[in-house]
Amino acid sequence: MRLTSIAAGIVVLAASTYPLARPMASHASAAPSESALQESGSRGPLINPSRPSQEPETAQQKEPPQSSAPLQVQTTVVNVFTTVRDRHNGIVSDLTKNDFKVFEDGAEQKISYFTKEVDLPLSLALLMDTSGSMQDILNAEKEAASNFVEEVMHKKDEAAVLSFDTDVNLLADFSEDPGVLQHAIRRAEINVDATGVGGTGGTVPSRGGGTNLYDAVYLAAHDELSSEAGRKAIILLTDAEDTGSKLSENDAIESAQRADAVLHFILIIDPSASEGYGPGVASKMAHETGGRVISVRNDEGLRKAFDTIAEELRSQYVIGYYPANTKHDGTFRKIRVDVDRADLKILARKGYYAPSR
Repeated sequence: MRLTSIAAGIVVLAASTYPLARPMASHASAAPSESALQESGSRGPLINPSRPSQEPETAQQKEPPQSSAPLQVQTTVVNVFTTVRDRHNGIVSDLTKNDFKVFEDGAEQKISYFTKEVDLPLSLALLMDTSGSMQDILNAEKEAASNFVEEVMHKKDEAAVLSFDTDVNLLADFSEDPGVLQHAIRRAEINVDATGVGGTGGTVPSRGGGTNLYDAVYLAAHDELSSEAGRKAIILLTDAEDTGSKLSENDAIESAQRADAVLHFILIIDPSASEGYGPGVASKMAHETGGRVISVRNDEGLRKAFDTIAEELRSQYVIGYYPANTKHDGTFRKIRVDVDRADLKILARKGYYAPSR
């Protein structure tokens, strides 16, 4: 599959709406019931687009209704995947529904269901910075990323691999085979068109050099993850220095939010370089989507960073609620998750876009 061109993406953004991405061949399924959350093997969507209900008849009704068709009440369940750590940075896995409170735009919401989920399938996009600044650490990136894929991928998980520098290249479309993904990771090269290494050539035209970080996030979220269901994350290995994108930082953040994808940054720090704006960019993008930034300076740091992300992806609570605000106005709704213990740190997405119709 080829990635959608950025030119098309700019038209989309100008229209303030996102069209549906081309359906993925391997994951077409109908929306399940709420109980699907309990079925770790299901890849069906977590959001039920509708919950049909029928108005009950009262004793005072003397005439039959004009139509026997049931009323359709559109409701959207919001799923919040939450990781909790203690003051020693250890995973906390013994909390209950009563320990949590969820707020939408400042108003507390009723939690409709709650579970600790460690096996719900994952859809991941692994983005590798292959600009010139990554030359000295690229081989370590490949090794750590290959090990991560081997360790984190369980049955029915899937991942895609992309590289970005002066353009964005799809090295491997979604696959459940760690071997296919590892092979794609090993093919990543500094500033090399993916068609030369057996992948899909970049569709983001170069502006004469640079690192297209924001374009890469947009394409991964909009083209790859928007049509996927369940838990979705984008993992970036980069110094977060964007010098060539056509789209902006806010465009990239919005695309991830609309796809319900979390951005995790493994931030590559060059000890010999002066500190640029990369750390600030990574911090903002991760914070706005409910992800984290882990700074690394050497090979060992890379391995530990991937271990931390793998642990979190396998140690999440799923909190679901039906929002009190039922308007389908397409607005962004802010989410806050609180836990009844001051010593705990919560990692969860910061909001979602309501349906527009």
